[in-house]
Amino acid sequence: MIYLRSTLFALFLLIFTPVWAVLCFLAFPFLNPENRYRFIGLWNKIVIWLLWHLCGIQYEIRGMEHMLAALDQPVVVLSKHQSAYETIAYIALLPKQLCFVFKRELLWIPFFGWALALLKMIHINRAKSETAATSVASQGRKRLSEGKWIMLFPEGTRIATGSHVPYRKGGARLASATHAIVIPIAHNAGRCWPKNSFLKYPGKVIFSIGPAILSAGKTPGQLHQEVEAWIESEMHAIDPSAYQN
Repeated sequence: MIYLRSTLFALFLLIFTPVWAVLCFLAFPFLNPENRYRFIGLWNKIVIWLLWHLCGIQYEIRGMEHMLAALDQPVVVLSKHQSAYETIAYIALLPKQLCFVFKRELLWIPFFGWALALLKMIHINRAKSETAATSVASQGRKRLSEGKWIMLFPEGTRIATGSHVPYRKGGARLASATHAIVIPIAHNAGRCWPKNSFLKYPGKVIFSIGPAILSAGKTPGQLHQEVEAWIESEMHAIDPSAYQN
């Protein structure tokens, strides 16, 4: 049944995504950036709904009050990265317009990437790390000034469940330079949709949103360490069996 449901989900995406992309191309010239974000976010909500009702992937959000208390503040969201699930879910579930920082290769994905290119996101060339850091800083300041939140995955890529790699410091540097607060998120999405896996396993994804971490009075290094410590500690709390070895 897991293979059958995963196959049906893949077929749905194969058909639905190009259709939705075409609708975006037709509608976007008549929409401002905020309404474009809401329009494309309907795709995310439908996909999350289907994952719940077809594949049995439910979700639970803990700590949403931390985000609601920061709606009028500049925020850099730093999240654990285990799966494709969270990248879809955040646009559908979080209360603020997000500006993702992502590798430019995603723009080359047919239909999905083309629609993504019509949004005001921050895409970088990872092969040129110095240029990428400058681009994130300059574009990040602009997006924060527009009232958007910046979303980064400090691990840099999806990491297998129970694994840990040192976090990159770009998000902490951006928050420190712009005096934004950091909201950390831990989650166990890799349990249900593992990295690079075709199969989707039923279960509950827990998103744990941490208290706001102030950047004021801290060096980027101090802020970076505080964020990494909170997320990794929370991972042990929400998914203890993954860290038994």
